[in-house]
Amino acid sequence: MSSTSRITPIHGGAVAAILKLLDSQKLMTLAVNRADGRPQAATLGYLNDGLNLYFVTARDSEKLKNLTADPRVGVAVRGVGEEGEAVGVSIDGRAEEVTDGDEVKRLNDLIIARSPDISPWAPGGDAVAVVKVIPEEIEAVAVVDGRSRAQTFSIGDSDALVKGLSYEPSAVALSLIHI
Repeated sequence: MSSTSRITPIHGGAVAAILKLLDSQKLMTLAVNRADGRPQAATLGYLNDGLNLYFVTARDSEKLKNLTADPRVGVAVRGVGEEGEAVGVSIDGRAEEVTDGDEVKRLNDLIIARSPDISPWAPGGDAVAVVKVIPEEIEAVAVVDGRSRAQTFSIGDSDALVKGLSYEPSAVALSLIHI
């Protein structure tokens, strides 16, 4: 995110709009840092649980090796929205491997509940790692009056932010109009 951006604490309306966008998409672009400093970006499937994103990668992948050495990540998710709705997010966060078997089972149950007609991933076994991306800053982009408007938000406790929220489509746009 730009160091000149104005970063404000996220509010419930923005969280709801971002959740609506994340729930509507299945692909993200993940950027990690290689050991030599070059970026590594890949488009892959994800599952969101609130603002946290989860993905599966091979245990012997370069991606997991890089994330283990440097957990800082960037994520981009692009959607399609109506005037005033969030149409994209850029997330700065940190990644950590999910090693708790009960948590992996909960994630499997969640993906099956959300997509009962397909089995896009069913993490388990020693060949794969389940990785959680915990957001620290989110830049939400909405289209307002035909122009893209962005607002950067600091996150704090991402789990606490999503409790009891309803998804109103134009919440981000209302805050972006005042940039």
